[in-house]
Formats: sequence, structure tokens, C-alpha cells
Amino acid sequence: MPAASVMPVTDVDTPLDAPRAFASADTLTRSEMLLAPVCWPRPSRLREPLRAPTKKASAGLQALGLHTVGDLLEHLPRDSREARTVAELRVGEQATVAVEVRSIAARPVRKRGMRPLVEAWVADATGAMRAVFFNQPWLVEKYPEGTRLVLHGKAGQRGDFGVAHHAVGTELGVAQDAPPADARAIVAHYPATEGVSSTQILTLMQGSRGALADVVEPLPAALRSSERLPDRAAALTAMHFPERAEEVEAGRERVAFEELLLTQLVFLRRRARRRALTGAPVLNEPPAWSARWLEQGLPFTLTHGQQSAITTIEADLARPCPMQRLLMGEVGSGKTVVALWAMLRAVEHGRQAALMAPTETLAEQHFATVQRLLGGEQLACALLTGSTKATRRADTLGKLESGELQLIVGTHALIEPDVRFRSLAVAVVDEQHRFGVRQRAALEDKDPTHPAHVLHMTATPIPRTLALSEHGDLDVTALRELPHGRRPIRTRLIAGERSRARAYEHLREQLQEGRQAYVVCPLVEEAQADGAAALVGEGGPPGEGDLRAATAEVERLSHGELKGHKLMLLHGQMRSKEKQEAMAKFAAGEVDVLVATTVIEVGVDVPNATVMLVENAERFGISQLHQLRGRVGRGEHASTCLLVGPPGAARLRALAEHTDGFRLAEIDLELRKEGELIGTRQSGLGQFRVACLPDDAELLEGARRQAEWIVDRDPELKAPEHQLLGEALDDTFGAEAFEPIPA
Repeated sequence: MPAASVMPVTDVDTPLDAPRAFASADTLTRSEMLLAPVCWPRPSRLREPLRAPTKKASAGLQALGLHTVGDLLEHLPRDSREARTVAELRVGEQATVAVEVRSIAARPVRKRGMRPLVEAWVADATGAMRAVFFNQPWLVEKYPEGTRLVLHGKAGQRGDFGVAHHAVGTELGVAQDAPPADARAIVAHYPATEGVSSTQILTLMQGSRGALADVVEPLPAALRSSERLPDRAAALTAMHFPERAEEVEAGRERVAFEELLLTQLVFLRRRARRRALTGAPVLNEPPAWSARWLEQGLPFTLTHGQQSAITTIEADLARPCPMQRLLMGEVGSGKTVVALWAMLRAVEHGRQAALMAPTETLAEQHFATVQRLLGGEQLACALLTGSTKATRRADTLGKLESGELQLIVGTHALIEPDVRFRSLAVAVVDEQHRFGVRQRAALEDKDPTHPAHVLHMTATPIPRTLALSEHGDLDVTALRELPHGRRPIRTRLIAGERSRARAYEHLREQLQEGRQAYVVCPLVEEAQADGAAALVGEGGPPGEGDLRAATAEVERLSHGELKGHKLMLLHGQMRSKEKQEAMAKFAAGEVDVLVATTVIEVGVDVPNATVMLVENAERFGISQLHQLRGRVGRGEHASTCLLVGPPGAARLRALAEHTDGFRLAEIDLELRKEGELIGTRQSGLGQFRVACLPDDAELLEGARRQAEWIVDRDPELKAPEHQLLGEALDDTFGAEAFEPIPA
């Protein structure tokens, strides 16, 4: 670490109990640092152009977006590894070694036009080897005997080492006078590209090391002290030039905390702006229609979770600020009932309500569910999708604009420009992660003078870590109970032909008892196995590893394992009328087995279906499989979900062991990390550059806590200690994220 060139002011702000790895001057006492000359940071130096050694390297740096010294310092290592020893090298291995030159010479080559090779005998405490440099004869003068080097390359079969990249060890943190036994350097490896290598970037980084003193510290000293965080310059130094392996992670955590804090500030300021708004319909009249419906219209008793959610939403609807609440719960937890109650609150106040679903199948199912739940209630309700005929669509739009239509269910068709409401008060967005940010906003802004209350719903339980990182601006309500009478679903893993035969035997037994079943395939028509297209279903059952296609599987099963039973096909590429007909026949019991794709993932409710067999289950995610199996177990009979796939798949084992969707969501997050989960690319904030969830869950909690404290006391970040934090927020997310909060 640098000794005397780092700002004493920064060191004064460093917490007394911060790890020694971050002390900017390890060799100085705190008193000595206080007496050192003050060096104020000069951020303007970070804007100086980056000088590349060659035109090729310059082009590479440009491609990486590295234009200035500041850009370079923010180009963080992909990882940092200890250099290997000579004795540890294995033939064919790519490795980095820290060695000392014992002798060096150029060797001529016979091929005309080629520069001579440079061969150097190099050694560390564990052994010696021959390092070969290609086309660089000047290295004989540059690397005399005794030079400490860090080499990256490939170990050959005869004890030689082909050097791809190299640098003087002192440039990379290896002391020139250190004995070879202590020369196991910690070497940072950077994202690189054609024209510029990781080692070249590290060399440039060393040349710009002094600029770390000019890095701006956006976090207030009090915050860093309470969270035991080092200053930003020390954290970057630890990441670029670590002396010990543990420094790298400590530095990363500091930068990750800042990243998480900025994100939480955006979320909380966005929520504060929304809560400061007025103009939303105030739905505070005593419940009449909605109360009567809850007491007399439902054929079942509400769970405690549903009752609590309704009470919470009732308070939201009674305020003039627009509700933005996420209602999440497992498949079958009763979200639709809560949503319908909220919509009835709008209707009984003389206003309108809308429910938007991502697919026509789900919208149609919601419409049917609403009609069934309303029973004999006199309510003007309609369905609007992309398949709605022109004459019916025109009639629906006219009634919607006049206010004659009180409640509407639909797809993206609801947010088309010619759809106008007379007085939209409550908007429900189901499976909200399937809509983009602008699509969700388009529905709630249909009446620009009176913003609607919005209830977002998802059947994918979201762990708190992911909820904070994706939906930190929403109020969240979770339904954890299943309705009374719902029976647990037994999940079995099926691997091998013998297990498959027993699975079909169980399926046939259920059909003979009058039950129904689903067979789910990952594809509609063709399977792609190892990159080669093959039509599934011709010439007998597909082999292990082939992907099953619904169109081929329905034919195969009808002549094979399920011969004599009535099967029907359902997939997303069918016309709307065909899908409606298939679902209607299955729901009416006219079809024994529905062979389908994931189009049945949500919205399908057939209580008599007791078996689901999922082909190539390893191709689906945990949350998707959990939602799929939620299509069975909706009646009084015991139900089974059969997952066909490799027995060692972690996500399949998790489904077999757990029925709690919230626990499965946590496992899913652990297995896949936040960047692969649904919703992150639609959150409006993108993926994290440094933070890694769920590993950094504790950092996220701390960032949320600090962000809440700041926004509660200084929402505009105008206090002197928060002004640099505000600039960092503006630089990171732009002016839109820094819109003022109405007084």
C-alpha cells in the first residue's frame, strides 16, 4: 500500500476499528498521520486522458470504455489470485508466476523475417524454469539479472514457460529486495480485450496509482464509521494492489456497499416522491358492496393472510397518494380474491377498475374467475385482448370511456393509445415481472389528472434480498398461507426408463379413477439436442437427453403409454379460439390429458387434475416448476407432480424436498444469483457491477438501513455531508433518479 502519498484527511475519517488492510499508511501511527502535510484531492486529474503504450492498446482501451485516468481506476479486477510457484506448474496450464531473472539472452531463429527469441532462466524459492519471450529482443536490456518479474503464460512439456504477458514485479507490488521465498504476489486480473491484456492494464494501473489520492469520497464519515467501512481510495487500492488475499474481498465489499446504497436511495426517494403526490381517488366510504361480497358471495373462508392484506390495502386506498403495493404469494394462495376486493372498492365508489395479465390465456382465466366469484352480482365487466373482434372492441372502448363499463380484464391491449377510461381508480397488474417498467406505468397513467392506485401481483415468492434489490420502491405484502382444504402436492423425481414406466403407470391409475392429468413439454415442435435439430416422436420414444415437443408427444402418447385415453394439445402458438376450446374441454372433463407447454403455468384451475408429468424438467427454473405443479392439488384429491430429468439436478432435488414457495425462492436465488432472475432487467436500475446477491445480503440490509435514515432526515441530500453522495447518485442514475420530492 502507498505510505506517504495518501491524504491524511481521508485517514482521519477512517474508523478506528477498521481493518488494518485499509490503513492508508500502515507504518504510521494515527498521531503521525494527523501531523502529516495535508494533500487535498484534485478530482480534475481523474479526467486526464489515458495514455496507451501503442495504437493497438489504445484501440483496446477505447473498446473497454477506458478514456480517462478515472475510467481506469474504476475498471475493477475480475478476480485476484496468488501467483503460482514454479514447482506448482502443470503442463498445459495457464498460470501467473512471480520469479527472479537468473540469466537472459537472445537466441536467433532460422525462419527468415522473425525476430530472435529471448530466453531467460528464472526462479523462485521452489525451482527454476526457462521463460521464452517471442519477438521482443529488447527485453535482454530491460530485464537484467536480478530483475523481479511477474509472468503470465503457459507451461510447456520440457520445463519451459511460454510468456504471453509480463511486467516488472515492483510495478505489481512485489518488492525488489524481497527474498524469492516471499515473492508469491497477489495479482489482479482484469477484463481485457483484443489489443490490451490484463497485465498491460495492470501496468497502466500502477502508473496511475498516485491518482487514487484524487478519488472523491461520497460516503459521509459518520456512515462509514457506523458501518466500519474504509474510505473509497483505500478500497480501490486494496482491489488493484492487494498485499494479502483478504484485502481484495474487503475492498470489494466497500465498493459494493456504496453501489447498494445508491440503489436504495433511488428506490426510497422514488417512494417518497410517490407518497408526496396527491390526486389519487380517495376510496374511504364505508364498504357496502365489497363487504357484502366478502361475507356472502364467497364459497370459502378467507385466510388470515388474505384478511390482513385486505386491511392493509383498504388503508392504502383511503389515502390521496397513489398506492403502489406488491402482493406476492404462492400459486393458489388467494391473490385474485384480494385483487377483486380492491377492484370492487373502486366500483362501489362509482369509479372503474382494471386487471392486466401478460397473456391471453391468463387474461381469459382471470375473466372467468372474476365472473365465477362475483356470482349473481350485477357488475358491468368485459374482456379485452389482442384477439377481441373489431366490433366488440369498439363497443368495449366506448363503454369504457363513458363509464358504463365498471371493470375490465385484459392484456397489453389495455394500454394501447385509443383505450380511455372515464375514471380509473384501481389497476391490478398480474405477473408484473412480465411487463416492462413503461408498460406498467402506462396503465396507471391512463388518467393523467388522477393517478390510479396500483396493485402488482406475482405468484413467484420473492426473498427479502431480491425484493429490496428489485422492488425497493414498492410496499410489499406476502400471502404465505394456502386456502383451507388445499392438499400438499407430492413431488417425485423420475430418471431412467424404469422410473418413467412407473410414472406412466401411476398416471394411468389416476385416469382410471376418473381424474385428469397434464403432460408438460419444453418445446412446441422441435427439440434442440446438443445443437442439432431433431424432430421428436418419430420412430418410437425419444432417447434420454432429447427434448420433448408437445406436438410430437401428444401423438406418441396417444398411440403408446396413454392409448385409449383422450388427449388434447395446448401451446402458445395456437390461435386464441383453439386455446379457449382446448381449455374449455379439459375443464369440462371431456379431455383426460392435456399435453401442453408452459402456457398452463398460470391461470389454469381444474380441480379434477391430480397428476402433472414434466418432461425435461431440468430445462425449467425452480419458480417456473413450482408454478407449474400448482396446477394440480387444487381439489379434494391427493396430487402428484412427476419431474423427469437428471437425478443430480439441484433445482429438481429442491422441488422434491420443499413445498414452501418462499423457501424455494431463496434456494433459487442462491443457485442462480440475482442477475439471472426474472425482473432484474426490468427494474429500471439494471444489474449490479460489484455487489453479488444473495452473498451480499448483509451489505444490502445495511445499505437499506442507512438509506432510510438519510431519506427520512435529508431526502434531497442538501446537507453538507450528503452533497457528494447526491452527486454520486446523479452521476450513476441521471437526473431522472434525482427528481425533487414535492413538499
